[in-house]
Amino acid sequence: MSTDFQQARIALGLRLRELRTEGGLTGRQLAEQLGRTQSKVSKLETGRQTATPEDLRVWAEGVGQPHAAVELAARLRSFESGTRSWRRQLAAGHKPVQDTLTAEHNRSTVIRAWQNSAIVGLLQTADYARHIFSAYVDLRESPRDIEDAVRARVQRQELLYRPGRKYHIVMWEPALRALVCPPEVLAAQLDRLSGVIGLDTVSLGIVPFEASLKLPPANGFWLHDERLVIVEDWHAELWLDQPENVALYRRVWETLNASAAYGADAHRIITRARRALGTP
Repeated sequence: MSTDFQQARIALGLRLRELRTEGGLTGRQLAEQLGRTQSKVSKLETGRQTATPEDLRVWAEGVGQPHAAVELAARLRSFESGTRSWRRQLAAGHKPVQDTLTAEHNRSTVIRAWQNSAIVGLLQTADYARHIFSAYVDLRESPRDIEDAVRARVQRQELLYRPGRKYHIVMWEPALRALVCPPEVLAAQLDRLSGVIGLDTVSLGIVPFEASLKLPPANGFWLHDERLVIVEDWHAELWLDQPENVALYRRVWETLNASAAYGADAHRIITRARRALGTP
């Protein structure tokens, strides 16, 4: 969990405790009044659990300050807009998440991506995407709308052929070799990558195994113009729009990009990964 998110959650908890004490209630009394466990009241006040909008509404009413619900809800929205938990995002499945990402791509003109562990979604074949979605559905126990999600992801790739935008995509060579799908599916995926080289809207760089790196090749992320960074983690996506964070991720991207190979050199790296599969 990000430090900023945790600090915001602790600050919200302190405000909840303040409202409770102003109402003259102990934690046990409030728990009984709300029909909650004392443990939950304690976790909310100490920032060890994220409150839901309903938690905040009944809390404000329980301490006799129903008007405070608006303030509490605003606090929750302010820090959850930055940290979007997968549990909440995937409550209705993967397709709505893909639709949200497509909307952001439509709003953007220059997009930069870094990926170290898998082929970026915008360049995935349908078969490769199907295996990726299936793995995450199993991991997160989310609704199995895999085919709808695959269609939404592949449909977003139409943006690659529209003039007026530019995609600068950099991947680490291990992303080309990770067997997150059967070898024949990965082989077709690598053929697809080779075909992308030369598109006038796409600049595809590959950082080879042997390249010197000035930074560790950590989490994948997307930079949308100079306004937004989307970072993927296991528990959540981070949507960061503070100028200092956008600038930081831009520096990270530029540093990793300095080690990337392009054009014929990138094609050779893809080809050697393809040969290593030993498939026709």
